[in-house]
Amino acid sequence: MKKVLFLYTETAPYFMASVARLVKDHGVEAHIVRWPVNKEAPFEMEVPQGITVHERGDFNDTSLRRFVNNLKPNIVLTSGWVDKTYLQVCRDVHQRGVPTVMCSDTAWRGGLKQWAAVGAARLWLNRTFSHAWVTGEAQAMYAEYLGFKRDRIKRGFYTADLDRFAPLQKQFEVKKSAEFPHRFLCVARYIPSKGHQYMVEAFAELCDSNEASDWELWCIGTGELHPLTHAHPRIKHIGFVQADEVWKYMEQSGVFILPSLYEPWGVVVHEHAAAGFPLLLSDAVGARHRFLKEGRNGSCFIAGNKESLKKTFRAVIATPDAELVAMGLRSAELATDWGPKEWAAIVMDFIAERK
Repeated sequence: MKKVLFLYTETAPYFMASVARLVKDHGVEAHIVRWPVNKEAPFEMEVPQGITVHERGDFNDTSLRRFVNNLKPNIVLTSGWVDKTYLQVCRDVHQRGVPTVMCSDTAWRGGLKQWAAVGAARLWLNRTFSHAWVTGEAQAMYAEYLGFKRDRIKRGFYTADLDRFAPLQKQFEVKKSAEFPHRFLCVARYIPSKGHQYMVEAFAELCDSNEASDWELWCIGTGELHPLTHAHPRIKHIGFVQADEVWKYMEQSGVFILPSLYEPWGVVVHEHAAAGFPLLLSDAVGARHRFLKEGRNGSCFIAGNKESLKKTFRAVIATPDAELVAMGLRSAELATDWGPKEWAAIVMDFIAERK
C-alpha cells in the first residue's frame, strides 16, 4: 500500500474530499499533518476512512522528522514553504529519492518581493522539492522562475468537491427556470482583500437610485470585517455557514459574485460554477481564467473599481431570466471537466515519476 503524506497549513472540505477520492480510487494510506483551524473559516470536517489526521502542534521539529522517517511515505506534498520544519522534512525524504511536491496557489506578479524570493529560493529549492503542483498558468510561471523545469510542474492543485456541488445544478434547475432568484450571492471571508466594502457600497447605491429592480445581495462568511458597518435593507450578511448547509442559500440565489482585490485562485468559483451559477468575478480572481467565459457564463469587472462593478450589476439586472438560467448551465459545463477524480490521478502520477 502506497503512503501519501500531506504537510498542510489550513485544511478545507474540498481538500478532504480530494484526499478521500485518492484513498477510494487508488487504495493509498493517507496522512495529513495540519495547522489549527482558521477562525475565519471554522469548518467542521469529518475525517473519511483511510485518512489519518495529525495536529501540527503535537510535534516539535525533531519529533515530526522522526515521525516521517518512521512512516516512510512514497510521496510528500507540502503547502508552499511557510513552515520551516516541513521544508526540512522534505529535504530528508528528497535525499532518499522520494517525490516532494511544493503545492502553491501564488501567482506570478513580477514585483520586487517576488524577484527577491526567486533569488533566495534558487539556493535551496532544488534540494527540497522535486515537483511543483500549482493552480493555474500564472502560478506555473512563478514555479518556472523559481527553478522548476516545465515537465516537473503540474496544474490543477485545487478542485471543488463535485460530488457535493455538481448535483445542485439539477436540484435547482426546475425551480430557477420557473422563477429565477434575483439575488447576488457572495461567499468569502470578511477580510480586506475580498473587497466586500466596495461591493456593498456599489450595490447600495444602485438600490438607492432605483437601478436594482427587485434584486438583493446576500453575503456568506466571517472574519475581521464582519459585520460591515455599511447596512442596507436589501443587503444581507448571513455569517459563516458550514459546507453541508450552504446549499440552502445557494438555492435561493441566482448569480455568484466574488469582488476580491487579491485572489490567487478561488475554489469557491469552481463550486458555484458546478452548481450552475452565472459568475461575476473581479479581474483579480485567478480562477476566472478557467471557469469564466466573458459574455457566455458571466462577466469580469475591474477589482476595486466601484463604477466598473456597478456597470456589471446593471448588465445582469437587465438580462432576461431565461438567459441567466442558460448562463448557469454553461458554468456547469465548464466546471465538471476537472474534479477530485482527476486530482487523485495527479498524485499517483507524481509517485510514478519519482524524483
